[in-house]
Amino acid sequence: MNTSSGTNSHYVAEKVYTAESELRHKLRLMREMSRDLRASRGLAWRLMVRDINARYRQSLLGFAWAFLPSIVMAIGFTLAGNAKVINVAATEIPYPAYVMFSVVLWQTFVESLNGPVAAVTNAKQMIARVNFPREAIVLSKVGEVSFNFGIKLILIIAAFVWYKVPVTWAALIAPLALLLLILLGTFFGLLFAALGLLYQDVPQGLIIFTGLWLFLTPIVYPVPHSGTFATIVRLNPVTPILVTTRELATTGVVSDPYRFLIVSILTIVGLLVAWVVFRLGMPFAIERVSS
Repeated sequence: MNTSSGTNSHYVAEKVYTAESELRHKLRLMREMSRDLRASRGLAWRLMVRDINARYRQSLLGFAWAFLPSIVMAIGFTLAGNAKVINVAATEIPYPAYVMFSVVLWQTFVESLNGPVAAVTNAKQMIARVNFPREAIVLSKVGEVSFNFGIKLILIIAAFVWYKVPVTWAALIAPLALLLLILLGTFFGLLFAALGLLYQDVPQGLIIFTGLWLFLTPIVYPVPHSGTFATIVRLNPVTPILVTTRELATTGVVSDPYRFLIVSILTIVGLLVAWVVFRLGMPFAIERVSS
């Protein structure tokens, strides 16, 4: 039996790892998860502020990096559409604004997916040496993703004003759909976080996988209505949440509320399951890293 203990300004706990699975004591596990989540808020805030400062202070273009991918993709696909290189169906709002907004939403999802993996990888030494609630490093990344979206929101507002995109009262509840998009990415990220601590292949594989995933998500094209590709796009769990966020912020009409509701429920349930997997998997990953 190995025992480790540690403290920070808000957290004092003793962890005892035994051969008995924590799943045998579900209520105790849930209480510990709730306690650690509350205890991690202060540390998560400090980590988030540190990472944001480091990211933008050490960058030549600074906050411009939050805008450039969306602008470049919007220009590229608009020029390709005008030149008839690609044939894109009509969109509800002007196409450049459509692409910019969609790319920002996709970036937010990908950042929330990569966040937990990057968090445990970057904090490998601290995780191996200091006992603290691991939820803190995940919460810090969720906060960082939200901050980055706040910066990109400036670009979205500018695009909507420039292209005279009408906004309805439904835009007020669009942040709830956006939150679900972030939680969906965090759900997937938590599943791979412990593996990412052990194998560098995981973050590299996620880059390749999300590159393919991009083209299966209606970002630069509307949701197709028929054919095999349309079925694949509709089965993509990102599709209903991203599309609903976009629709709430623009037209105010949700095209597929039932699929959105189903994926939202699965996201919340899946996030809880992934959180348990993260907690149970991290001690073994830490032990492997330390040895």
